[in-house]
Formats: sequence, C-alpha cells, structure tokens
Amino acid sequence: MSSAKVFSSQTPPMDIQPLLKPGRPRGRVMSKDGRSNVRLVHVSGWGYLYLKDLWTTFVDLKWRYKLALFCTSFAGTWLLFGLAWYLVALLHGDLEGAQVAANHTLCVANMRTLTAAFLFSLESQTTIGYGYRYISEECPAAILLLVVQLILTTLLEVFITGTFLAKVARPKKRAEGVRFSRHAVVSPRLGCLALQVRVANVRRSLLLGCQVSGKLLRAGPAQDGVSMQLHQADVIFRLDGGTDSPFLVLPLTFHHPIDQDSPLAAVALGQGRAGDGVRVPDDAFELVVILSGTVESTSALCQARTSYLPEEIMWGYEFCPVVSLSPSGKYLADFASFDRVLRVPGMERAGAGAGAGAGEKVRLEQELKKGPAKEGSARNVKISNV
Repeated sequence: MSSAKVFSSQTPPMDIQPLLKPGRPRGRVMSKDGRSNVRLVHVSGWGYLYLKDLWTTFVDLKWRYKLALFCTSFAGTWLLFGLAWYLVALLHGDLEGAQVAANHTLCVANMRTLTAAFLFSLESQTTIGYGYRYISEECPAAILLLVVQLILTTLLEVFITGTFLAKVARPKKRAEGVRFSRHAVVSPRLGCLALQVRVANVRRSLLLGCQVSGKLLRAGPAQDGVSMQLHQADVIFRLDGGTDSPFLVLPLTFHHPIDQDSPLAAVALGQGRAGDGVRVPDDAFELVVILSGTVESTSALCQARTSYLPEEIMWGYEFCPVVSLSPSGKYLADFASFDRVLRVPGMERAGAGAGAGAGEKVRLEQELKKGPAKEGSARNVKISNV
C-alpha cells in the first residue's frame, strides 16, 4: 500500500489544495495573531473619547510610551512643585540677596535657590526628608502647599502605578499562550463533511471553561451598489463529544459540520452566495476563530483569535496526530507536527478546475451521504480527537 503524503505548514503553495483558488491579495479584518486590522477615519471627537476614559487609554499605551509617561509624571511634578516652593520663598523674601530683618524666619530652612526648592520638592514627595531642609510652622502658605502636593502626587502615583499593574496583569498576554493551526482543513468527520481547526494551550497553567466559536465574514456591495457591506454569520465549532467546556490540556481539533444549515455550505458546493440575496465572489470571505476561557491563576477572562482566508483552508486534508504515549506512561504532544496535514484519499475539491460543474456537486453530495471511510489504517490511529 502506498504511503500517505504529508504536508507541513512550510509546504509551497503549489503542493497544497486550498478551498478556493487564491485571487488578488485581500486585506484581513483580523490578523493571524488576533489583532484588529480595521482603520477608523473621520471619527468626530476622537481625541475627547480617549481623554474621557483615561484609565483605558493609559492601560492600552505601548510600553515605551508608558515608561516615558511614568518618568515624566514624577520628574514633572517635582519640577512643578519646586517652582511653587520657589515662588513661596520669593514672596516671603527668603531668597538670596533679599533684604530681610535680623529676626526673619524662613518658610523652609536652607532653601534660598531654585535648585534647593527642587530638591525640597523631591524630598517631600518621596518622603526622604526632613533633615537639612525643613518647613517652618510660621509660614501658613508653605504648610498649605505641602498638603496640596502630598495629596495630588499621591493620587497621581496611585493612578500611574495602577495602570502599570493592570497592563502587566491583563489576560491579553495569557492569550498568546494559545496556538491555532496555520491552516484549517476540510474532510469527513463523524459522518459529515467538516471544517476543522486545531487549538492548543502551550502553557502548563490551564484555561477553564473554554469556548470556541467562529464568524464568517463576507464583504460585498450594499444595496446601493456603491458602498461595501460586511456580512457576518455564526460558525459553530464543537468537539466529538459535544462538550461545551473542553479540557484543553492537549491539542484538540474542533470541527464545524458543513451541512445544509452551515454558512460554508454554499462555498463548499461552489454556489458562492451570501445572505440576503446578495451575490458576492466565492473568494471574498474570512473565517475568524475565537477561543474564550478563564485563566486559572487570576480568574480573568481571556480571548485568543485568529483568522483564515480561503487559500488557508485546505480541502481534502486532515491533521496529523500529535499525541503519543511514552514508554514511561506520559502523554507527549509533538508540536513539530502541529501544523502538518495529511491528504485524505479520494477527496477532491468541489468546483476545482475549469471543468468542474453540476456533476461534481452531485458526486460531492453523494459522498457526504455515505460518510467518512472506516478508520482501519495505522495513520488514523489517534488519541481522542487530537
């Protein structure tokens, strides 16, 4: 018996068979690493919206800007209140060269220059004084300024430090520990043609209550024929057992049955129709896959996302097994084979080539009714659905 042909994610494009032929380059709504690829323009009051929600604005800042803001906030308040202390000393006649009485009491002892005022502001705010420079009880303005400085700078420090902690602890970084397969595959599964994606948690800490869902995005002309409209359809993924909360301790394969109710049915049969009677090109869609779960250590909800274009969905392939059992009794997940796919014998893409027509669609429907082939060969020996 001939050996099955195996492809990896590095396979050249001419060796794989995507769901639809790649056409002109298309932009993504969602990038492969889950980042939004949408640009907003002409938003009225855009700057005010960011100032209105300062907490989210500062948390979302890039680290280089946040570090610059952290340093600027401290140095700026030291200098600002240093100028205020210098002004108090100027109004009270405490500066060098001022004509004062012999029994004149300084507002702040040994603070008679701008540099000394800056150092006193720093010492007061960081609570490392008072030694050489200290405030006098006979100067009410200085006492009031000290109280105002300590209250305002304490609030500022709490805000800046809180945004630092929130940025470090946010579950966005934890979502980077979730890995999706580079390609999605289409092959029979459980008696039905199914779109399949592989998901794995590459960290030892668990994700609780995992939910995998999908959105089929199709861009097409609106009713006026000029503007563009984005059609969205739900793509329901499930495991073989149908559980709503999979135990993501090993790489798992989630599948979406392509039946008559599936939004991918028209694409699989080559009809290329979107909802609401609007006809769009066959290759004008994007599949966004979303995994949501709760971080075990922090109980924070995190979400990992990826997307697949038509040329990244391979027809007639299935994922290679990645889980094996070691002689010592431990389960091994080989991520070197995580993106590798295996051709399913006898499957051809519906509508492929110039001669594909109604006969090919009928043959595909007949194959779907028959269900998948019996798993008797060694290459189909798998642990669960990994």
